[in-house]
Amino acid sequence: MADEALKRKTTIDACQALAELVNRHTDGKGNGTHATAIPQLEFMRESTASTALRAVYEPTLCIIVQGQKETLLGQETYHYGAAQYLVVTVDLPLSGYIVEATPDKPYLCFKLSLDATQLWEIIDQLQRSPDKKESSVRGLFVSDVNAPLIECATRLARLLDTPEDIPFLAPMMIRELYYRLLMSEQNEAVWQIATSGSHMQRIAAVINQIKAEFTKPLSMDDLAKQARMSSATFHRHFKAVTSMSPLQYQKQLRLLEARRLMLTENADATQAAYQVGYESPSQFSREYSRMFGTPPMKDVERLRVA
Repeated sequence: MADEALKRKTTIDACQALAELVNRHTDGKGNGTHATAIPQLEFMRESTASTALRAVYEPTLCIIVQGQKETLLGQETYHYGAAQYLVVTVDLPLSGYIVEATPDKPYLCFKLSLDATQLWEIIDQLQRSPDKKESSVRGLFVSDVNAPLIECATRLARLLDTPEDIPFLAPMMIRELYYRLLMSEQNEAVWQIATSGSHMQRIAAVINQIKAEFTKPLSMDDLAKQARMSSATFHRHFKAVTSMSPLQYQKQLRLLEARRLMLTENADATQAAYQVGYESPSQFSREYSRMFGTPPMKDVERLRVA
């Protein structure tokens, strides 16, 4: 127990060092997500607790270095805070709430995009035999940061102070971070997304298809054939990875895009409904209100004021 407590304290101390770097590189830039000179790396900063922010998250590693957050996937809620990390392994529509943040001590996050090809190259070198009893796992998980992972993330962030080193050293450090994820306790989802022919990889390919053609009606039989599964097996694995059915997944994509059209392109509710594939504006309004808690135009007005 004493050894575990010491390891945890060491990890928290290392996390504070990374928090100082993220804070310094985002100070004065306002709330939101900020790009860095390292293409795959972004920093997030929020100084106040926030209402739900909905978006489709692509495969990502998020290390929380200060503050706390809640993420909602379907009906599931994930709570995490400093010295923990969240991994998304397939594109997922998520809601996020910052639950602990102040101007003096903002929520800070180290966010690294995940590349399946780079993960596959590492897996190929590790030469691990595929699990014959493979079962689909959720495309999102939360875990405690360990010392090697946080130390590597800190070294990567420090490269921002010596930009001339980034082209040579950043790829090696990102590769090390990927390796640390693959060797972590909750590594199954990361292995699967980069393993050719795995259930998760086949579901991810279907997800990409749904995203590309989200305005069109879904054919469950066609999607199941694409995944090389029976309809029942496909539905089961899709829900295991995303926590929702293909129709529910498509609906969230449509509503998120409709919200964007109204907010950024000044479309009215009827125009947005038709553009994202709805045939009935009244059905669109009902489903929009159910997802966002208020009718379309009222929601957009609230977001513009905020």
